Amino acid sequence: MNPYPHRLLTAVLLLASLPLSAASLDAALDESQRLAEEAKASQGRIDALDDASRDMLNEYRAAIQQAEALKGYNAQMREMTAAQSKELAGYQQQLDGIERTQQTVAPQMQRMVEVLGEFIAADLPFLPEERGDRLAQLQELLPQPNVSLAEKYRRILEAYQIESDYGRTLEAWRGELQAEGGLRSVEFFRLGRVMLYYQTLDGHESGWWSPQARRWEILDGSARRPLAQAIAIARQQQAPAYLHLPVKTLALEAKP
Repeated sequence: MNPYPHRLLTAVLLLASLPLSAASLDAALDESQRLAEEAKASQGRIDALDDASRDMLNEYRAAIQQAEALKGYNAQMREMTAAQSKELAGYQQQLDGIERTQQTVAPQMQRMVEVLGEFIAADLPFLPEERGDRLAQLQELLPQPNVSLAEKYRRILEAYQIESDYGRTLEAWRGELQAEGGLRSVEFFRLGRVMLYYQTLDGHESGWWSPQARRWEILDGSARRPLAQAIAIARQQQAPAYLHLPVKTLALEAKP
């Protein structure tokens, strides 16, 4: 017998199995590489999902913060709106009060202007144009809708104050006197609102306003010198001094 047939068969079988083992190894390597690539791809997807989840979490947190901020802002706006509503209600009450005040005060101011006109008409006839213009301005002012009630009232009080000041001052001015022969330029002198005098520019004639007769009357010659002195004092051309002027008092009616 050949002692080598068994060994030869083994060698042949071994050689025949070599290609099969190499093929299996290559397949295993390919499968391992494929699995590695899939794992890598899966890890990439996981990382992407993790990044997306992180972004979504950040967005969620930002949305929560924004919602909290909006909640606080809305609370502030509600408080502001409530305060504004309260303020508007107060303004409305003030407007209602002003309307009621206007309904009450407007007729009173109208009456005050009327009384002022009556007083000027009954008073000594000094500065008629100036006082008449002031009264006319008040009469035009009252119906003006664009002028406040306070401004109207202030102007009326101002006119009353000016009229009141006339009673505590001396004043001299040059003006025109209506006489029988026409207008004459004279010097007027006002003693408070008690007496009103005049003197011609040449100093030859002096007179006064008679409240009882409501006309000018000529004074005798004794009044010329003291009246000239009074005019000089009123013009601050002479130091103050005692004046010896004639004064006419209103006769008192006898009571029954």
